[in-house]
Amino acid sequence: MNVLFQTLGCKLNFSESSSLAESLRRAGHKVVHKGEEADVCILNTCSVTDVADQKGRQAIRRLHREHPNAVLIVTGCYAQLQPEAVAAIDGVNYIVGANDKERILDIIASVPSHQAIPENRLEAIDRVFHPSCSKEDRTRCFLKVQDGCDYFCTYCTIPFARGRSRNGTIADTVKQAQQAIDEGAKEVVLTGVNIGDFGKSTGETFLALLKALDNVRGEVRYRISSCEPNLLSDDIIDFVAGSNHFAPHFHLPLQSGSNEVLRIMHRRYTRELFAERVERIRGLMPNAFIGVDCMVGVRGETTEMFDDYVGFLERLDVNQLHVFPYSERAGTRMVGMDLPRVTKEEQRRRVDVLLHLSEHKLRTFYDKHKGQEAVVLWESAAHGKCMAGWTENYIRITAPYNSAKINTFEKIWI
Repeated sequence: MNVLFQTLGCKLNFSESSSLAESLRRAGHKVVHKGEEADVCILNTCSVTDVADQKGRQAIRRLHREHPNAVLIVTGCYAQLQPEAVAAIDGVNYIVGANDKERILDIIASVPSHQAIPENRLEAIDRVFHPSCSKEDRTRCFLKVQDGCDYFCTYCTIPFARGRSRNGTIADTVKQAQQAIDEGAKEVVLTGVNIGDFGKSTGETFLALLKALDNVRGEVRYRISSCEPNLLSDDIIDFVAGSNHFAPHFHLPLQSGSNEVLRIMHRRYTRELFAERVERIRGLMPNAFIGVDCMVGVRGETTEMFDDYVGFLERLDVNQLHVFPYSERAGTRMVGMDLPRVTKEEQRRRVDVLLHLSEHKLRTFYDKHKGQEAVVLWESAAHGKCMAGWTENYIRITAPYNSAKINTFEKIWI
């Protein structure tokens, strides 16, 4: 059959969609692209915010409108958390939960083209780790090293959508990375829900995984995706600073620069600890890129708390802020907290304040590196007459297109 994928949300979703697509190809199906005719449409959804839910609903309706005769399968976090809402949308044939993504292959094999049997079977999420690795892009792949979360922050539904923290073994994970590298990947991004928690289900550690990956043969660099500041130990930072293959690039979820709000969120660190992590990174890797997740407008966040938050970020030597407004999520503890709400208008104002600060920090970081030497990995996509790539510390570079340089590292002056 012709199978069309659409994936929303995080790198973890993209990794899982890519692995599923590869399984479908091996089974004899053809993965098609937007604009091509499809017998089956698979939508892998996100549910981190109300906006993500809305995008999921819009995507379902659009896929059904564009492919009215196709079997429509909806999976991912939105499908897991709100199956009734998904089932109510016209055109949905199958709702597949987090446990059953691998069963999609059997579903497609058992349903004749254009004849769907409605099914909504969601089970409790088990403790089994299902590995995946995206290989759609020859240059970069996203390697899933961990899934689930045990933290249960008061605003977050991810533990309900993804289950408890779990992972594969270091040996299996390294084997996957080596295979991707042997197939041509030059950059491997380690992804998961709470990757610093790696090892909880196998008695291993995240640091041990990093050391094992650093010994993998091949010309490659690794990036660590979002890692909780309380799990980013001195030993991990020190190792990355002296490693052979790990990029000086960190993404840390702060969520709030107010200790009062961090307590409301039930986060497991203070802003002082967060600042210590940033200071240690900067001391060992002065040119490292540090991105930060920032939430605004949670219940109980007063104007004074937000102003304190902004002041903290202004003093913090980080390079970009990923900003999003708090969204009420059914089933989370914050919904039941007797705390004042922040209006949507005020949330938007606070988002704008942090986005302007982020723009200033990113421009300052870029300007600081003009005239410096760096190593860029050129990517395959053409941008007009130019090609683009990223330096080890996540600066986007463009240059005249040269096919001989695609998927290679080059030392350049910025």
